[in-house]
Amino acid sequence: MKGRTQATSYAEKARLPAQAGKNPPAVILVEPQLAENMGTAARAMMNTGLDDLRLVDPKQDWLNEKAIGAASGADRILENAKCFKTVDEAMADLDLIYAATARQRDMIKPLMTGRAAAADMRTQAGAGRKMGVLFGREKDGLSNEEISKANAIIEVPLNPEHSSLNLAQAVLLVGYEWFQAGYDGPEEMLTLNKASPASQKMMQDLFDHLERELIVSGFLRDEERRPSMMINLRNLLKRAELTEQEVRTLHGVITELRYGRRPDRPKRQPGYKADDE
Repeated sequence: MKGRTQATSYAEKARLPAQAGKNPPAVILVEPQLAENMGTAARAMMNTGLDDLRLVDPKQDWLNEKAIGAASGADRILENAKCFKTVDEAMADLDLIYAATARQRDMIKPLMTGRAAAADMRTQAGAGRKMGVLFGREKDGLSNEEISKANAIIEVPLNPEHSSLNLAQAVLLVGYEWFQAGYDGPEEMLTLNKASPASQKMMQDLFDHLERELIVSGFLRDEERRPSMMINLRNLLKRAELTEQEVRTLHGVITELRYGRRPDRPKRQPGYKADDE
C-alpha cells in the first residue's frame, strides 16, 4: 500500500527535516494556577518538540513535587522555564504572538485553526522569526487586552457544545500540530514487532504448494482458467504482506485441509512433504 513501511512504532520511524526543530514557538502560560498544570503542560511540550516554557506570574512553584511528578520525565522543561511578571516582559524578544483561545472576541484579527497556525509558524520559523503562543488562565483564559497583543488567534475546531480544554490539552493540541507540520515520516506502517517478512522464495514455495493441492482437490479443474485464478490468489496473498511465521502457518493449514485428522480424510501419502517441513 502507498506509504507503507515496516516498523514497530511511529516513534521509531519519525524523521524530521533539519529545519523541523529550528525556532520552535515559546509556550507562554499566563498566571497558571496549579503546579500540576504546569507539569502536564511541560510534558505536552516535550511530547511535541517544544522546549521554551515561559511563565507569567505563576501562582505556585513550578519545581515543586506535584509539578515534577505531573511532568512525567519532562523535568528539563520545568528546570529551564523562565518566569516573568507581565505578558509584555514574557514576549518582549519575540517577533510574532499567537493567542490560543476558544472564546469569541469582538476583534478584527486573523483567526486560525491549530493546523493553519502551525503551517504559518513553520514558514515564519524558516525565515528566522521568533514566535510564542499565549495560553490563558485555567479558569477564565486570556483577557481581551492580552489577546490584543497577539498577531493572530488560534482556535482549535471542537464540539461547539463543549469546546473548553484544560491547560495541558490546549498546549498538546497546538504542539501536536506544530510537530506534525514538520513530520517527514511514513503515514502508514506494518507493525511486525520481532517477526521477519517472508522472502520471495518463501512466498513462491507457498504459491506452489497451494496450487498443487488446489489441483488435487479439483478446485483448479479448468485448465484454461487456472493461470488467471492463480494470479488472483497470488495477488491476494501478496497484499497480505505475510511474515515468515504466517507462511509456515498457511503451509500447515493447506496440509491439514488435504489430509487432516478426521477418519474420513485420506491418509498422508508416503514421501509427502510440504515446502515448510
